[in-house]
Amino acid sequence: MKSTSEHDIKVLNTLIETTLDSVDGYAEAAKDSDNPRYRNLFEQRASERRRVATDLQSQVRALGGNPEEEGSILAAGHRVFVSIRDSLSKGDESVVDEVERGEDHIKAKFEKAIRDGDLSTPVRSTIEQAYGSVRSGHDQMRDLKHSLESRP
Repeated sequence: MKSTSEHDIKVLNTLIETTLDSVDGYAEAAKDSDNPRYRNLFEQRASERRRVATDLQSQVRALGGNPEEEGSILAAGHRVFVSIRDSLSKGDESVVDEVERGEDHIKAKFEKAIRDGDLSTPVRSTIEQAYGSVRSGHDQMRDLKHSLESRP
């Protein structure tokens, strides 16, 4: 049976990979966006996600583990973000839709981790704190998506 610390590290590293995928996705969206408003928004979210990943990596180190340093190319969230470049020719609404799908993915990952009954209390607290940022980003992209859908 794995120790609590090993389990905590595994869960944290999974979230780190997903968060780094989110950083990459936002950075790609910012780089490819023609709209300065969205470019700035995506850059801010990428920066915020970098901070979340750094916090999670610090927790892994505190547990004596080796934190993930890169996202996973095979992660579903990353695959969603990769399609952003292809969506750009379809306009802002398509780009925001793709970003919001990636946000659904990361939000679900964090919610699953929070429900994990085998996590230690300090790690669950760290994940819940990071989840606040994830939820905020998700809700912001969801609201942006809905506002674009309601435009004439």
